[in-house]
Amino acid sequence: MATVTVRNLPDEVHRALRVRAATHGRSTEAEIRDILESTVRPSERLRLGTALAELGRRVGLTDDEAEHLNQLRDKTPAEPMSFE
Repeated sequence: MATVTVRNLPDEVHRALRVRAATHGRSTEAEIRDILESTVRPSERLRLGTALAELGRRVGLTDDEAEHLNQLRDKTPAEPMSFE
């Protein structure tokens, strides 16, 4: 597991982190880990398949039309690129 040191953190920021941690019932270090994780790995992140399905529903694409497009799709595997 990695370790990160944050230098020159203003006192008021450190104080706010301690207060926030206390309200959540955890240590300041645990609070900082939670803040970092929720920032870089949000649960509401965009998922491409879900976004495309939603877009299809918005434009009025029916399940039958989607299935027809799926049948027309070229399903042959892509060939790897050769650099020779």
